[in-house]
Amino acid sequence: MALYPPQEGAKLIFAPAGSDHTLEIPTGPSQAGQFLKTEHLGGLKRSDLDAADPISQFHDWFREASELASGVAHPEACTLATAQLPSGRVSARVVYMKELDSRGFVIYSNFDTSGKARDLFGAADGSSTGNSWASLVFWWEPLERQIRVEGRAERIPAAESQAYFDTRVRGSRIGAWSSRQSAVLAPDAAVRGDDGRAMLDGWVKETEARFEGQDHIPVPDFWGGLRIVPERFEFWQGRQNRLHDRFVYDRVEGEAEGKNWTLKRLSP
Repeated sequence: MALYPPQEGAKLIFAPAGSDHTLEIPTGPSQAGQFLKTEHLGGLKRSDLDAADPISQFHDWFREASELASGVAHPEACTLATAQLPSGRVSARVVYMKELDSRGFVIYSNFDTSGKARDLFGAADGSSTGNSWASLVFWWEPLERQIRVEGRAERIPAAESQAYFDTRVRGSRIGAWSSRQSAVLAPDAAVRGDDGRAMLDGWVKETEARFEGQDHIPVPDFWGGLRIVPERFEFWQGRQNRLHDRFVYDRVEGEAEGKNWTLKRLSP
């Protein structure tokens, strides 16, 4: 990575290069590294993919990424991107995929005060409308693989959310009730050095008192699962000289069961 002095108009970072800590091998002091592992594996070909079912194909890649030998620390980590209307302003954040079924990908979060709730379902005060389109990106660097998913988001039934909620440790369930996600935390002048954390700690204490002695904690109405129902998948395999292998699945409405996806190779 080439760093420059903080002079006016100068670049602070220019052409970050690879490092010995990644599978990319740098070719020079200011050149980006190359994806080389795939060259030994023969790249990604159409015949390597499940042409009929991209969810099944995702599951196969996820299983490989979940193996200890893969080097992928958290294969379930992904970036969720949403867009606010009418401005079109885009937001992205890293989340954990918790479930995958034949319908799509499920994450869990606060859907009352959070930014993702505003983008997907509209602002509570009516100042913006909901935009159900969302995107997920999985990046598994040791495998030189990326998967992009685009689709529409929908809330899952409360009973399903409760089933997952019950698997969380008690502290996480208390936290879900306590946090007004994305709300501003105002400093308490009476608490020396407080920067707003005291307000959150106070909410946690209130929740702990509310559920003291209770083993079962109900899932909050404002908290639960969100399923991304995919309309498009892209499976990306890194290749040398940025000539990556890319295959995209697009859903075709009205086709017979098992034949409702097209599969095409894209230019890198």
